[in-house]
Amino acid sequence: MSKSIHLVVIGNGMSGMATIEHLLKRQNGMDITVFGAEPYVNYNRVLLSSVLSGEAGLNEIILNTQEWYDSHGIELHTGTSVIKIDEANRKVVSDKGEDYHYDKLLIATGSRPFIPPIKGIETTDRNLLSGVFTFRNLDDTRNMMEWAQKSRKAIVIGGGLLGLEAARGLINQGLEVTVVHLMDRLMEMQLDSTAAEILKKEMSRLGINVLLSHSADEIITEGGNITGVRFTNGSAYEADMVIVATGIRPDVKLAIDSGITVNRGIVVDDYMQTSAPDIYAVGECVEHKGQVYGIVAPIIEQAKVAASAISGDHTIKYKGSVIAAKLKVADIPLAAIGNIRQSVGCEEIVYSDGGASIYRKLVIQGGRITGAILLGDLDGYERYLGLIRDQEDISLQRKTLLTGQPETVKSVSSMPDSATICGCMGVSKGEIINAIEEYGLTSIQGISDKTRACTSCKGCTPKIEQILQNVLGGEYVKQEGQYIFCECIPMTWEDIRKDVISRRLKSVSEILQILGNGTGCPSCRHGLDYMLTELYIDDYDKECETLPVNDRFHANIQKDETFSVVPRIYGGVITPDELRVIADVADRYEVPMVKITGGQRIDLLGIKREQLQSVWSDLNMPSGHAYTKAVRTCKTCVGDMFCRYGVQNSVALGIEMEKIYQGIPGPGKIKMGVSGCPRNCVESRIKDIGIVGIQTGWEVYIGGNGGVKTRIADLLAVVKTREDVIDITGIFLQYYRENARWTERTSNFVERVGIEHIRAVLLEDKAGIIDNLRNRMREVIGAYKDPWLELSNV
Repeated sequence: MSKSIHLVVIGNGMSGMATIEHLLKRQNGMDITVFGAEPYVNYNRVLLSSVLSGEAGLNEIILNTQEWYDSHGIELHTGTSVIKIDEANRKVVSDKGEDYHYDKLLIATGSRPFIPPIKGIETTDRNLLSGVFTFRNLDDTRNMMEWAQKSRKAIVIGGGLLGLEAARGLINQGLEVTVVHLMDRLMEMQLDSTAAEILKKEMSRLGINVLLSHSADEIITEGGNITGVRFTNGSAYEADMVIVATGIRPDVKLAIDSGITVNRGIVVDDYMQTSAPDIYAVGECVEHKGQVYGIVAPIIEQAKVAASAISGDHTIKYKGSVIAAKLKVADIPLAAIGNIRQSVGCEEIVYSDGGASIYRKLVIQGGRITGAILLGDLDGYERYLGLIRDQEDISLQRKTLLTGQPETVKSVSSMPDSATICGCMGVSKGEIINAIEEYGLTSIQGISDKTRACTSCKGCTPKIEQILQNVLGGEYVKQEGQYIFCECIPMTWEDIRKDVISRRLKSVSEILQILGNGTGCPSCRHGLDYMLTELYIDDYDKECETLPVNDRFHANIQKDETFSVVPRIYGGVITPDELRVIADVADRYEVPMVKITGGQRIDLLGIKREQLQSVWSDLNMPSGHAYTKAVRTCKTCVGDMFCRYGVQNSVALGIEMEKIYQGIPGPGKIKMGVSGCPRNCVESRIKDIGIVGIQTGWEVYIGGNGGVKTRIADLLAVVKTREDVIDITGIFLQYYRENARWTERTSNFVERVGIEHIRAVLLEDKAGIIDNLRNRMREVIGAYKDPWLELSNV
């Protein structure tokens, strides 16, 4: 296509950008001008939910649009709307009165939120009342987060995907949240009554109140501020803010004003062309064969077809998309595919375990799957999506449809290049292979950057790994090699531990003589000493020379060979008398620096070796264990003692946890945090053990890390009481101590072992070891002795 061809794109959201990306791949030399009312692109419901829930920063998902467009020679007009399409003269008119010629035109105006007729929801100039929000774009998300800072109670009107995701996000912002829904069940378009009831239970577990069969009648205000919502049944509930998530409507005003055929959406044919020559449309504004789509995957599929047709290639047709919706709420795996409504001639295959919150249902008609619901377990999602999309006869697979993969299921290598690998973003196998070869990609992250595959639910990760293996061969190895503890003792950590137990070896020297080279090195001797204390607590032969300098002197050696002394300050709470003692010690020993640490403690830096015992004695405070691999700190926020957002007493729980677990040795250092509300000021979700207070109790997270390789912790359990928190964290801590490898932090341990496996062991007692772990932890806690207090009294 010649350089003179000029494409104008109306809308700079995901559908417009996706079409441009496919056009650029064709390298057709087309001039492109883009008009967008918003200043950023490349966001979707998944990313908005991640921002609101605190799982991603707002800036993380704002693409620098000007830089991206400039790099491709595309003319971009952000904050500019097209108000008229002059089809006869092939030009568009902007809201600034400027005319722009086009040869081809793409309408990607998306959708607008539907605002139900609720009294008081809008001002006299038809704007939403202050404190009422929709949840459609980054501005909505930003405004909601700012308003939440001064609110305590939120009502979400709408119990569909978006409403539930908004509710979870607001819970994480520290609000008390109620979801009200017009229908008698949540997500009635995607779920049957059984699945919806389980979902309601799971939302309640997260602290979200759900009211069904409620129709909002009026926004209640006082002095111009929202105080609540009244419903048609006469009930009323308090609220400081209201989120409206009652569906969308295609944005078709421009098309109607321009004489383009519109029904519910802009009507397009199989090439995404409208009723007007050379004018195409994609995304949520479009209607194809009576169907309007509001999720990502169909939009990506439409973008491919539109790009092809705009380029003059009519070999690809849009045949419609299988609706596959996933709920993006942490810890509630839920997907609905296809049509789950049963009609004449349909059959159902169902597995239901309400106690475990697991529900799996397949709807079958004429020997083919037409719909599926997966709740609590998404295993088989890609398989069912493929069977529904391809309408494959499953008559011979019925026995294994819910119980496992049949042997005849195709491997990725046998799939055609046209096969969809990433259903969320509509990326095919061929596109991934081309990206690997063209850009020399060797990782999933690289593929995500170039194709946007695996940027949403991550369910396609195993398939992409297979493609990498097939394309790169030996250059890509997924599974780790055998983990050898040390060359001095060339065995795995697990095998050494088994031998130490079976042979009753009780000293580092003995282990090295029998299993290793006889001498060892500082690294392995330190690790073996930890293994002995984990196995035998105090009942083993201690050899001081096996320990590094820090552990021998119970302080952290500095580059000038002085030491850092960090007393323990439980939960970061300190008394004036303790502060005076620290100040007096700093003066008495002329401490060069007194530093507040990131763990809510006070560090005395520059202590000479010969001063250590005197400093410990004068401080008369426990060791903070800042020098060793052990439980170090438990950071806390003030919680409900002072903070107006606090919903739980984080200080009391944090102090209790630190006193119980202080100094317990581990394979790696262990940091804890307790937040009094989901605002998470303590950053509990990047701690080894993180606790977050919610309205109904506590969320327990494990495996977080804020260091070199940041990792967001996994939710282990939601519990009701402080006693429950102590019990489950003690069990996990002992499980980690017994099963992690030397120097393996909880973040690496949880990734290696898998959160699902850990939940099965620690919550369901699948291995039958919970009582042993609990009793063993009691022994470890009971045997604790503070090294400073012991040595300072010698």
